[in-house]
Amino acid sequence: MVEGKAVACVGAGLIGRAWAIVFARGGHQVRLHDENHAAAEAARDFAEDVLSGLAEEGLLNGAKPAEVLARISAVHDIEEALSGASYVQESTREDLEVKRTVFARLDALADEGATIASSSSAILPSAFTENLAGRHRCLVVHPINPPYLVPAAEVVPAPWTDRAIRDGAAGFLRDCGMAPIVMEREIDGFVMNRMQGALLEEAFRLVGEGYASIEDVDVGIREGLALRWSFMGPFETIDLNAPGGVRDYAERYQQIYERLFPSMQHRVDWSGPVMDVVEAERRKRLPEDKLAERHIWRDRRLMALIAHKRRAARDIGE
Repeated sequence: MVEGKAVACVGAGLIGRAWAIVFARGGHQVRLHDENHAAAEAARDFAEDVLSGLAEEGLLNGAKPAEVLARISAVHDIEEALSGASYVQESTREDLEVKRTVFARLDALADEGATIASSSSAILPSAFTENLAGRHRCLVVHPINPPYLVPAAEVVPAPWTDRAIRDGAAGFLRDCGMAPIVMEREIDGFVMNRMQGALLEEAFRLVGEGYASIEDVDVGIREGLALRWSFMGPFETIDLNAPGGVRDYAERYQQIYERLFPSMQHRVDWSGPVMDVVEAERRKRLPEDKLAERHIWRDRRLMALIAHKRRAARDIGE
């Protein structure tokens, strides 16, 4: 366990409260601030509920839930939240003007040596940091929700972000048990949304044009590709799918994907007629009033999967 730092989480919604758990589990003292003071208090209560489940799966690094919870405090005054913090994670509304306003304030108030990261999932860091005096210390650190269960997080620099700041943020995340995706430069959608978007585009095309049901598409991922993807990525997958490795795979199979590519260059409007099919099939399998219950099921399955992967990694000495 690294020596604890003071960390400020600004914004206590779905993502901010999840980050607070990540940093507190990593041994850090977290000041959780939200303009809505009740939201910060509620986020701490949420953390208390989540921590017991994480403890059951051995996902608290040997700490007790009460010990981790004690590292999270709801702070009403933003100056107090930022004072002495070496790392600031902003998780306010996904709105460009909001980001510009919040980052101007954070840059003015945060300690000179503090890294300031945004949880933005779609707004490029250059769009809201360009005119800041401390723009060199600003970047996006976008998690995959919920980050206390899904360790991947995108570290996205603006063109002017200091490389040491980017690498320092990635190192900090690793120390907290995360798996940073360290980007060399920004691009719309970052890494995860671009890859997820490509998959969703094809899924909607297959359903919208009558080739497969949504359940069959889900089976293809759930019972097929995702079984390998849960412990290795697409490049390692193809490296192991041909006798001579990745180059051999490309030489054998590239022409298949080259042939498919032209038929994948059009969109099916997700909110068009296909949504009637998708929604009807999903609500048949899962009624709307069961969504919250299924969210809990998903999170517990994720906890069990992460715990299994950690045990497996230890057993084979990774």
